[in-house]
Amino acid sequence: MLSILLTGLLPSLLLVCLGGLVRNRLSENAWTGLDRLNFEILFPALIFATAAARPIPLESLAIVGPLVWMVLALGLGIGWLARPFGPPRFLDFAGCWQTAWRFNTALGFVVVQALPSADLIYYSVTIGLAIPVANVFAVSALSRGEGLSAGTAARKIALNPFLLASLAGVAVGVSQISIPAPLLAPVELLAQAAIPVALISIGATLNWKALGKLDRFSSIIVGTKLIVLPAAVSLCALALGASGPLVPVLVVFAALPTASAAHVLASGFGADRKLAATLIAQSTLLSAATLPIWMTVAEALAQQ
Repeated sequence: MLSILLTGLLPSLLLVCLGGLVRNRLSENAWTGLDRLNFEILFPALIFATAAARPIPLESLAIVGPLVWMVLALGLGIGWLARPFGPPRFLDFAGCWQTAWRFNTALGFVVVQALPSADLIYYSVTIGLAIPVANVFAVSALSRGEGLSAGTAARKIALNPFLLASLAGVAVGVSQISIPAPLLAPVELLAQAAIPVALISIGATLNWKALGKLDRFSSIIVGTKLIVLPAAVSLCALALGASGPLVPVLVVFAALPTASAAHVLASGFGADRKLAATLIAQSTLLSAATLPIWMTVAEALAQQ
């Protein structure tokens, strides 16, 4: 399990390191522009392509949806406990707060496929239903941080590229529409660029000295994502005697490190990019130690 996990994490970590090496070759404005490109075009393409890639069975919506949304809501609630220890400006806090419930979709595919008892179809349904809600939570928090009026904030949430892309992708997945290859190909090409560009930008942005220092604020945020959420899912499954292929998928989903998209979204709203980038890097690095434990727990629960 550890070797599979490290294989999935290593490319991401190397790209973050590359960003740190080349940060001075581009100006601050250039890095900001790159983040804007990712926010407006590249990551929406990735979100849409991911959500629309596999059919979402209607019968799974009523079962998987509420469970996934409860995990996200728990991350939002527990992450809020870090507020007194975070940055004074709410917008900067919101940019960090979102990392308590967002998830690394690509790494999840690697981990789920490594678990004999997990079902990849359930994972596809899980992320298809989680992406829109995770984005609603994140965009709502960041919009509030900008001090917008209720109407303006609602319009900004409704028109956010991340939310529009995720809703469109889920709609395609549920309707099982087949998009013609010539139309889908450019979207997939853009999607392939999103994660590498985001990881390089994270490496160029993060505070490398703070990477290995977990203060009270970052410990609550990172601990929520890597420990509290998977522990809550595991305890609920144990208490209810639940088993089968959905259980390991939910445990792994809850245990995934946060998504690089959090940095892109924070930058798009003008929040502190360095704080968000540092939390993403800490979450990703520490998940190399926590994910093997939760993978083992997930397998045991599936067979109880």
